[in-house]
Order: sequence, then C-alpha cells, then structure tokens
Amino acid sequence: MSAVPDHALAEALALATDLFDRLAAATADPPGITRASYGEGEAAAQAILADAARALDLEVATDAIGTLRMTLPGRDRGLPAVAMGSHLDSVPHGGNFDGAAGVVIGLAIAAALRAAGRRPARDLLVLGIRAEEMCWFPAHYLGSRALFGLLPRAAPDTLRRVDTGRTLADHMADHGLDPTPIREGRALLDPARLHAFIEPHIEQGPVLVEDGLPVAIVTGIRGSLRYPLARATGAHAHAGAVPRRHRRDAAMAGVALVAALDARWATLEAQGADLVCTAGILATDPDHHTSTKIPGLLRFSLDIRSLDAALLADLDAWLHAEAARIGAARGVGFDFGPPTHAAPASMDPTLRALLARQAVAAGVPVRQMASGAGHDCATFAGLGVPSAMLFLRNPHGSHNPQEALAMADVGAGLAVLVPAVAELLG
Repeated sequence: MSAVPDHALAEALALATDLFDRLAAATADPPGITRASYGEGEAAAQAILADAARALDLEVATDAIGTLRMTLPGRDRGLPAVAMGSHLDSVPHGGNFDGAAGVVIGLAIAAALRAAGRRPARDLLVLGIRAEEMCWFPAHYLGSRALFGLLPRAAPDTLRRVDTGRTLADHMADHGLDPTPIREGRALLDPARLHAFIEPHIEQGPVLVEDGLPVAIVTGIRGSLRYPLARATGAHAHAGAVPRRHRRDAAMAGVALVAALDARWATLEAQGADLVCTAGILATDPDHHTSTKIPGLLRFSLDIRSLDAALLADLDAWLHAEAARIGAARGVGFDFGPPTHAAPASMDPTLRALLARQAVAAGVPVRQMASGAGHDCATFAGLGVPSAMLFLRNPHGSHNPQEALAMADVGAGLAVLVPAVAELLG
C-alpha cells in the first residue's frame, strides 16, 4: 500500500482524542479512573469502543470470555489477520491511558484506512482484551492466556477477585460470559490465524521523557519471577529481654534477605545483566506488631524481572539457598508461597525494522528499549506470533491518576503505525 494521506491521519487522531475523553468520563473514579477486571468500568470501556467500531462499519463481536473483537475485513478472508490491541482494565484510581491506548489506537488505524478508501488484502483485527491488571485477580495476562486456552482449567473457580472475594466465574456470569472454554482449556483464537500482533502502549517509566522522544520501539518484554505472598516466620518476644543469640526475629531475617538480593542485583548489573528487583511489601503482623515486641512474622513480596530467562532461573535457585542460609542463622523459616512467573518475550526483528523504517520516513525520532512491565503482547510472542510494541511518551508514570499522553505524541505514533500496519495488511 502507498502512504496514507494526511487527512486520514487527522481523522484517526480526532477519533482517538474523542475516545480517550469518553473513556475518562465514563470510568471516572476520583482522583483517577477505575476499570476493574470483569467489572463495570471495563465493561463500560468495551461498550464505548464497540460503538465506535460499529460507526466505522467494522465487524464487532464479543467471545465467550469477553474479548472484544473489532474487524476491518480484508479482501481475502482466508489470510491470517494482522491483530492490534491491548487491555481495557485499569488499577484502582489509575490513569486513562494504560492499556486503553492500544485499543484506541488500533481503532484509529482502522479509521485512517477507511478514510483513505483502503480495503486491505487481509483482515485488521482490533482486540479489547480482558483482565491484564493482576491487582484484581492473582494471575498474569489472565485475559490473553484465557483467549488462547492457556489458563489452568480450575482458574474460573479458584481465582478470586481481591476486592470482592468472588470467583472469576461469578464475575464473568455478571456480564453474561461463559467460563466453559477456560475450564476445557479451549483456545478461542488460533495463533496460526495471526500474521502479526502489534500493541501500542504508554511507556510506564521516564526514559522517553528524559530523552525528549515521542515514541520507542520495544526490543523485548522482561520476564518475571514473582512471589507475592512470601512469609518469614520466627517467634514473637520481648524487645528488651531477649539477647540476640536467642532471637527469632522475622523482620530482621526478611530485611537481611532483601539486602542480600539488593547486593546480588548490584553485582549482576555491574556485569551487564538486564535485571530489576523490587520488594513491594514488607509488613509485620498488625495484630502483634508494636515498637516493644520482636516480630515473629513478616509478610513480604518479591518481584524480579529480566529479559534473560536463564538469569531468572539462576536467581530463583540463589534466592532459596540464601533464604535457607539466613533462616538457619536466625532461627527463622521462609515460605515463598505460590509463584506467578512469566517468561521473557522477544519482539520480532522484522516488525521492529518495519517500525524503524516507517519512523524515518515520517520524520519521527525513536529509540529502542526493553519493556520492564509485562504486557499481553508477551502471550502472543510466546505462541510464535510475530509481535511488536510501540511505546508512547508518558510524563507522569503509570498506574496513577496523573498518567498523561499528549495527543501530539499519539499523532507521532499514528504516523509510524498507520503506514506500517498498511504494509502488513498488504
């Protein structure tokens, strides 16, 4: 396909601007927005985008588990489709753009092709994926893994939403959805029917702001080694009466493990490793903690991420060995609890080259960078679907009400993506 005319790009940007405004108004939950997984806000967002897709004369459908599918038909319906999209849920009181930007921009690209009078050779499939934010249900990439039949079959009946305590199946039933495909391990989308998958997304860190760039091409998505429910268990005792040699201080043991991990991280980083480590929760038992008591229980979480799967495996083994060593020295037991691991995902080199070439043609400056956050794109890449991500600049970080996305940067993203997607569509 030849270049898409400027008026078509302008129509795409106008649609994106309108949709972002409508999403913000419909899902406002001051001080931010809330679109809970399989909740009212997520459903409201899907309804807004489905209406916009119908206005563009796209084919609109929702599958059994709630994935929104919006299709610009190609001339040859037998060809594998080019898919785009992201998730529509958010964290509580989050921002308007995390996830939603990928679905909105996918629709905007369909609008640009319509405005240019193009009917591509193959379908453009825009996906509004359910339940990516694992703050609601403790499972990574829940919606995209369910789409491909990759969730544990018991998930509908064992996964409970953290704010309600109700099961995934219960929340699906609220919206007339059917968990049967998950229970059967049945895929609702065949990876072989996808020519490529592209996920536009806001950057969730400060790199593009620091570099003064509107967009970045993602090289890969870091895998994660996560222990959200870890515990160190010792014994409660008097803070003043027990000598060090007799203490079983869970807090000190947990802190020692975190300090050892930090030192290990510094060593590996100095050796050039791609690695980030976080202890997001460090909490003594609120029923017992006080300034005059030795803590007998520490709850903590660990989140370790890298592009290197072998490094994550090595660090997991080191972590358990170090916990055993510290525990033996301090009379404390460590229980890491159930893990929620996700494999690293590399982005397709051919798609990355296509995005880079179109950025040069559009005069849009870009950089290449890894994604520290997880994304549904990793599920597609893990199944062998050629996959790519384009980050858009976001001045205020993510998962907070101050998420920001300048429409000029959306325009820059469209200037790269529209011709790239048009080329993929044939």
